[in-house]
Amino acid sequence: MTLEWEQVIVHSVDPEALGQWWATALGWVVVHSSDDEFEIRPEPDRLPGLDFVRIDESKKVKSRLHLDFRPDDQDAEVARLETHGAKRVDIGQGDQSWVVMADPEGNEFCVLGQLRH
Repeated sequence: MTLEWEQVIVHSVDPEALGQWWATALGWVVVHSSDDEFEIRPEPDRLPGLDFVRIDESKKVKSRLHLDFRPDDQDAEVARLETHGAKRVDIGQGDQSWVVMADPEGNEFCVLGQLRH
Protein backbone atom coordinates (compact mmCIF):
# COMPACT_ATOMS: atom_id res chain seq x y z
CA MET A 1 0.00 0.00 0.00
CA THR A 2 1.29 3.45 -0.92
CA LEU A 3 -0.02 6.82 0.12
CA GLU A 4 0.98 10.11 -1.48
CA TRP A 5 0.43 13.32 0.49
CA GLU A 6 -1.73 15.43 -1.83
CA GLN A 7 -2.60 18.53 0.21
CA VAL A 8 -3.58 20.09 3.49
CA ILE A 9 -7.17 21.33 3.65
CA VAL A 10 -7.66 24.72 5.28
CA HIS A 11 -11.24 25.70 6.09
CA SER A 12 -11.82 29.34 5.30
CA VAL A 13 -14.58 31.94 5.29
CA ASP A 14 -13.03 33.44 2.12
CA PRO A 15 -10.99 30.74 0.34
CA GLU A 16 -9.84 32.93 -2.53
CA ALA A 17 -8.59 35.77 -0.32
CA LEU A 18 -6.85 33.48 2.17
CA GLY A 19 -5.47 31.22 -0.55
CA GLN A 20 -4.08 34.19 -2.44
CA TRP A 21 -2.54 35.51 0.81
CA TRP A 22 -0.73 32.19 1.29
CA ALA A 23 0.25 31.96 -2.40
CA THR A 24 1.93 35.35 -2.11
CA ALA A 25 3.49 34.57 1.29
CA LEU A 26 4.99 31.29 0.03
CA GLY A 27 5.63 32.23 -3.60
CA TRP A 28 3.38 29.34 -4.72
CA VAL A 29 1.13 29.08 -7.78
CA VAL A 30 -2.64 28.77 -8.03
CA VAL A 31 -3.70 25.45 -9.55
CA HIS A 32 -7.47 25.62 -9.00
CA SER A 33 -10.01 28.28 -8.13
CA SER A 34 -13.80 28.18 -7.77
CA ASP A 35 -16.37 29.91 -5.57
CA ASP A 36 -15.80 27.40 -2.76
CA GLU A 37 -12.21 26.24 -3.23
CA PHE A 38 -8.77 27.71 -3.92
CA GLU A 39 -5.75 25.41 -4.29
CA ILE A 40 -2.08 26.38 -4.37
CA ARG A 41 1.13 24.37 -4.80
CA PRO A 42 4.87 25.05 -4.82
CA GLU A 43 4.80 24.36 -8.57
CA PRO A 44 1.89 23.21 -10.78
CA ASP A 45 2.91 19.53 -10.68
CA ARG A 46 4.55 19.44 -7.23
CA LEU A 47 2.81 18.09 -4.13
CA PRO A 48 1.73 18.63 -1.44
CA GLY A 49 -0.42 21.72 -1.80
CA LEU A 50 -2.76 23.79 0.31
CA ASP A 51 -6.46 23.67 -0.55
CA PHE A 52 -8.64 26.41 0.96
CA VAL A 53 -12.26 25.27 1.23
CA ARG A 54 -15.21 27.47 2.16
CA ILE A 55 -16.79 27.08 5.59
CA ASP A 56 -19.45 29.44 6.93
CA GLU A 57 -18.07 29.86 10.44
CA SER A 58 -14.92 31.68 11.49
CA LYS A 59 -12.14 30.06 13.52
CA LYS A 60 -12.98 29.93 17.23
CA VAL A 61 -10.21 27.98 19.01
CA LYS A 62 -6.52 27.15 18.65
CA SER A 63 -5.85 24.99 15.60
CA ARG A 64 -5.10 21.32 16.22
CA LEU A 65 -2.84 21.25 13.17
CA HIS A 66 -0.48 23.96 12.01
CA LEU A 67 2.36 24.44 9.55
CA ASP A 68 6.02 25.02 10.50
CA PHE A 69 8.41 26.89 8.22
CA ARG A 70 12.22 27.07 8.54
CA PRO A 71 13.56 30.20 6.84
CA ASP A 72 17.16 31.18 6.12
CA ASP A 73 16.68 34.31 8.28
CA GLN A 74 13.96 34.06 10.94
CA ASP A 75 13.91 37.78 11.84
CA ALA A 76 13.69 38.88 8.21
CA GLU A 77 10.96 36.35 7.41
CA VAL A 78 8.88 37.27 10.47
CA ALA A 79 9.15 40.95 9.51
CA ARG A 80 8.18 40.17 5.89
CA LEU A 81 5.15 38.14 6.99
CA GLU A 82 4.07 40.88 9.41
CA THR A 83 4.26 43.39 6.58
CA HIS A 84 2.15 40.97 4.51
CA GLY A 85 -0.55 40.88 7.22
CA ALA A 86 0.45 38.04 9.57
CA LYS A 87 0.35 38.69 13.29
CA ARG A 88 2.42 37.29 16.16
CA VAL A 89 0.21 35.32 18.53
CA ASP A 90 0.58 33.84 21.98
CA ILE A 91 -0.88 30.36 22.29
CA GLY A 92 0.93 29.67 25.54
CA GLN A 93 4.23 28.72 23.91
CA GLY A 94 6.37 30.71 26.37
CA ASP A 95 9.90 31.73 25.43
CA GLN A 96 10.88 29.54 22.47
CA SER A 97 13.22 29.62 19.48
CA TRP A 98 10.24 29.76 17.10
CA VAL A 99 7.74 32.54 16.48
CA VAL A 100 4.04 31.66 16.43
CA MET A 101 2.09 33.72 13.91
CA ALA A 102 -1.44 33.76 12.50
CA ASP A 103 -2.66 34.38 8.97
CA PRO A 104 -5.50 36.88 8.25
CA GLU A 105 -8.17 34.33 9.33
CA GLY A 106 -6.32 33.44 12.54
CA ASN A 107 -4.76 30.11 11.50
CA GLU A 108 -1.56 29.62 13.49
CA PHE A 109 1.78 28.73 11.94
CA CYS A 110 5.36 28.79 13.20
CA VAL A 111 8.48 30.39 11.80
CA LEU A 112 11.27 28.26 13.19
CA GLY A 113 14.76 29.36 14.22
CA GLN A 114 17.99 28.21 12.66
CA LEU A 115 18.71 24.48 12.74
CA ARG A 116 21.64 23.76 15.03
CA HIS A 117 24.02 21.00 14.01
